[in-house]
Amino acid sequence: MPKVIAAFGEVMMRLQVPGYDLLSQGNTLNYTFSGTGVNVISALTRYGHTGHLVTRLPVNSLGDAAAAYLRKLGIASTFMNRGGSYLGMYFLENGFGVRSSRVTYTNRLESSFNTAPEAVYEYAAIASQIDAIHFCGITLAMNDGVRQHMKTLAQSVKEHGGKVIFDCNYRPSLWGEGGYIKAKSHYEDMLELADIVIMNEKDALYTLGMATEKQEREEQLSDLIPAVAKRYHIEVIAGTHRSINHDNTHTLRGYLFKIDQFIFSDQLTFSVYDRIGAGDAYASGIIHGEMEGFSPEQTVQYAAVAGMLAHTVSGDTPMASEADILRAMTESVGDVER
Repeated sequence: MPKVIAAFGEVMMRLQVPGYDLLSQGNTLNYTFSGTGVNVISALTRYGHTGHLVTRLPVNSLGDAAAAYLRKLGIASTFMNRGGSYLGMYFLENGFGVRSSRVTYTNRLESSFNTAPEAVYEYAAIASQIDAIHFCGITLAMNDGVRQHMKTLAQSVKEHGGKVIFDCNYRPSLWGEGGYIKAKSHYEDMLELADIVIMNEKDALYTLGMATEKQEREEQLSDLIPAVAKRYHIEVIAGTHRSINHDNTHTLRGYLFKIDQFIFSDQLTFSVYDRIGAGDAYASGIIHGEMEGFSPEQTVQYAAVAGMLAHTVSGDTPMASEADILRAMTESVGDVER
């Protein structure tokens, strides 16, 4: 049965150099609007849920354009506020081969979202109208005001019986020098409130400061993730392992830890058109499966295929419907390494 799901997060303008040029080579930019919350909630609306974004947009033509774009994605505007003058932006240079993609943020800390005053969001009113809410570590990195909004809203959702979803999404460039130490207590606060968490073994090792004697990545995962679930009383932890192959294809394998056991998706190997936002597509698949009561096996496979399909379209925002994903799960046998 479809649910009412919200995300708390910033709307950003994505400015992309066409093709694979560097900023220093190009002279035109294409823009869209995105953000982790935008990506996750727009995907969930495509799966049939009612999706809300809790955010703040500037009172100018940039805010108008962003609001129009969100409406086009089917995201409800009920919990969107207007105020301030700036929209966060980032520039994207697409990677190719051994050269990684590069994201450069600008104007972010002055954005309408990141300067929202203390009483701008009606926490209890929002919490009383939704079944679940999504937060991410990118938002957590912004400033103390945003962090307070996150924690208060998460607590209110818990008090009203809703589910709290937290995607760790640690970004070193946003936390700065000594970032892991700065971030740890804030991550712990969110994990204490979370029911569903998107994370991997690196989050446990570096952000939470946990230890393991294992060296291989999957062994670290099997050692650390159950410990995280036990320490913070988390129902579901999910994530992906990715490898980049010599022919520039990517291989993705999803995992889900629930009821004291791991479930893994098939390994999916595919070509990449646009990688940005694929992790959000995977997260949306996990949320959808959990909210709809899928089996763990179906949930992790659905999420992995959602992540794969997100690599095949331009822009951050996942565009696949539930029917697209279910069809790919049954028809793309040639892309699955068994």
